[in-house]
Amino acid sequence: MIRVTLPHHLRTLAGVGKEVTLAVAGVATQQSVLDALEAKYPVLCGTIRDRRSQQRRPFIRFFVCGEDWSHEPADAPLPTAIVAGDEPLMIIGAMAGG
Repeated sequence: MIRVTLPHHLRTLAGVGKEVTLAVAGVATQQSVLDALEAKYPVLCGTIRDRRSQQRRPFIRFFVCGEDWSHEPADAPLPTAIVAGDEPLMIIGAMAGG
């Protein structure tokens, strides 16, 4: 099971706690994890990535094992620590402003 942490506003929208667990078929990638997340919580469709282009929304970031994976290819395999559930895939709402 893959662990995913969500920012507060998405947790509230989906009605879940800080972390959710997902079963991902095949190779675990950012894309396959987001597909599983949106399938389990359809209310999140379009909140993390654009519905048409499937591109990450500008103020959303993905952290994998403490590293920013926001600009990594969506189909890049995730590290073993994420696949094994030892580390969560962190989805973070970026902050902006002055």
